[in-house]
Amino acid sequence: MRRVTRILESDESGLPPHVTDTVITVGTFDGVHRGHRDVIERLVARSRQLGIPSVLVTFDPHPLEIVNPAAAPLLLTTHDEKLEVLAETGIDYMAVVPFTAELATYSAEAFVELILRRCFRLRELLIGYDHGFGRQRAGNVSVLRTLGERDGFQVDVVDAVSTSEGQSVSSTSIRRAVAGGDLVRAAESLGRLYSVSGQVIPGARRGRTIGFPTINLGPPPPRKLLPPEGVYAVRVQTAAGPLGGMMNLGPRPTFGDSTTSLEAHLFDATGDFYGTQVRIDFVKRLRQTRKFASAEQLSKQLEQDERDARNSLTLSNVSGNLKG
Repeated sequence: MRRVTRILESDESGLPPHVTDTVITVGTFDGVHRGHRDVIERLVARSRQLGIPSVLVTFDPHPLEIVNPAAAPLLLTTHDEKLEVLAETGIDYMAVVPFTAELATYSAEAFVELILRRCFRLRELLIGYDHGFGRQRAGNVSVLRTLGERDGFQVDVVDAVSTSEGQSVSSTSIRRAVAGGDLVRAAESLGRLYSVSGQVIPGARRGRTIGFPTINLGPPPPRKLLPPEGVYAVRVQTAAGPLGGMMNLGPRPTFGDSTTSLEAHLFDATGDFYGTQVRIDFVKRLRQTRKFASAEQLSKQLEQDERDARNSLTLSNVSGNLKG
């Protein structure tokens, strides 16, 4: 992604004046999973074939947060996490359109005309097989093709991507897998390990007193979906590069702390990480969080956790491990 375009409160797209035609895809792209990646790869390929820029149009917040807040899902990727993944895809421009109550009233025809054609100079539209937009998601494939025939733009549809078990990859199925702790299934559909990002903040410094210093992440956004509480083998992406580690997700009952924390011990690492951004990739759940009778007993368990985590991080059959 060579440039990022963000739509604020204006009808202007931010595209340079010389860009007169584009090939576009539209969606929430929560998770940027394998199905999304297939659409994006085809978008980039078509863009290069036509010699015109590719534009990915997405929304913030998730449309259901406006249309039906009670049904709005927890997110696989926060706004910043989604930008990070999309930045690696090769698209030319990304437009983040604020999803508002007014936008929710747009018909499919109005959305195509006012947003895609007028703002983003649509020449071709590439969408997933089950995509729909406009009021009540009425802008399905059939409607869009009718509009395209009338207004002179082409509509191409990308079929579903399936898992090894023959199920269609979807954000909904990945949410179920993450919430249920099935990290293997989630990683297969995502094409990468599930992760959480955040800034390293000061903690209580208890870990260093028992031989396991940790980094603490600030609270994740309230709409971020996290796996079940427990101790995990993790891969931590830092400014210094990737590091293996183990993380406690949840309370710290041995110390009487009931607040949910994201606290990771990094293997073979030194340095000051305070104030830096890190991404924590979940590799494997090692055990549930539990209370120990003393700090000494906790330390003994952490020694076993470290052995288990290091083993998980170097198994050749674990997707995304440190060797992979």
